[in-house]
Amino acid sequence: MRPTSPSPSASSTPTPSALSPVSALSPLDGRYAGRLAQLRPFMSEQGYMHRRVQVEIAWFIALSDAGFAEFPTLSPGARTYLMGLVKNFNEADAVAIKDIEKVTNHDVKAVEYWIKSKFDARPELEKAAEFVHFACTSEDINNTSHALQLKGGRDAVLLPALDGVITKLREMAHAFAAVPMLSRTHGQTASPTTVGKEIANVVVRLVAAREKIASVKLMGKMNGAVGNYNAHLSAWPDFDWEAFSRKVIETPEPLGLGLTFQPYSIQIEPHDYMAELFDAVARTNTILIDLARDIWGYVSVGYFKQRLKAGEIGSSTMPHKVNPIDFENAEGNLGLANALLKHLSEKLPISRWQRDLTDSTVLRNMGVALGYAVLAYHSMGVGLGKLELNEEALAADLDASWEVLAEPIQTVMRRFGVQGAYEKLKEVTRGKTVTSEALHALIRSLEIPQAEKDRLLAMTPGSYVGKATELAQRV
Repeated sequence: MRPTSPSPSASSTPTPSALSPVSALSPLDGRYAGRLAQLRPFMSEQGYMHRRVQVEIAWFIALSDAGFAEFPTLSPGARTYLMGLVKNFNEADAVAIKDIEKVTNHDVKAVEYWIKSKFDARPELEKAAEFVHFACTSEDINNTSHALQLKGGRDAVLLPALDGVITKLREMAHAFAAVPMLSRTHGQTASPTTVGKEIANVVVRLVAAREKIASVKLMGKMNGAVGNYNAHLSAWPDFDWEAFSRKVIETPEPLGLGLTFQPYSIQIEPHDYMAELFDAVARTNTILIDLARDIWGYVSVGYFKQRLKAGEIGSSTMPHKVNPIDFENAEGNLGLANALLKHLSEKLPISRWQRDLTDSTVLRNMGVALGYAVLAYHSMGVGLGKLELNEEALAADLDASWEVLAEPIQTVMRRFGVQGAYEKLKEVTRGKTVTSEALHALIRSLEIPQAEKDRLLAMTPGSYVGKATELAQRV
């Protein structure tokens, strides 16, 4: 069956390949295009069309199995052919749909017409063509397609990219578990920790944040123009359309959509799950911004060196520079991602009355928001892979900071009832350059058991790390 609206020649539409990296408006499709190749099949407009075709075909096949006399069960050959339209969907198919849209000025209707055009010379399918998009509003197709896009983008691209960062950080936490490092609270010297423990802190945070992203249920609704199955019941008033819709939405792919059924909606799915998902990604990104800034600082003070890359230039005028560009790139792109994710999560759950179109154009930017996040995860992974620990700088910093042992000394003094322990140590250490000799002289003068004096005398800033090593090894 031919589309009721004729489609122009496919050659009239420029193909995406006509766009070059230097002419792209967005750096995601220009400068950074190669890094986002895995995300593009899910989150591009072609990916959106692909998912629309998938939803329409799943609904069509399910209708044939519903037991309606007017729509007999499809033959195995017809099913295989229909599933092939989904499996083999390509760029040329997407361009053909866009050409139909030039006439219809309606993107979902263009998908419907494209599918019907594929029924030509197939009598079984031609006869059933009016069951394509049967009783559906455009949003029945769109909301489920968006959920499928997010499902693919999250599970196949975003989470694996994040997992790569977590894995690298976990390796670093274990490798540097026992390497002591001076802490800096408020930018001032503080009780020592280990490099591994500080990295382990981030691993634990990211693992929890990752679980929030992965656990968001991706929802879909297929209940008609205002969520009441009005059109469905006008055709078959005694059929359980709600149960049918739930089955199509929740049956695993490829026969169904593998989503979570949304029983209540206006014309559009409420998008609350999207807000939850985007907020979860943004919280994860905030943790990584924190990490990027900390590592930038550690590179600045010399705790980490960066492996040189042949031919790479750090400054156009200063040949000695090896800039922490990967962490700066990550921080910048995480900020861009979060700006978009915040708008998505705040705007999408709001719709005037039963439907307005403000969500439609915004939703087309989901891939941009996730794209900046994935790009940042890539940069973070590259940066982490370049780091080399400078244990000499760490040790020198600790050796110049004997004042940090004021804490254990005054704590032991308190244990044994020495009056004014905190005040005595404050008088000796605050605002002064503290030497090991000065501290040892103080320890020897204390009225505490000799065994405790010996333990304190043996302590150094590098050995005063508490359970840091154990905690780092545990993640």
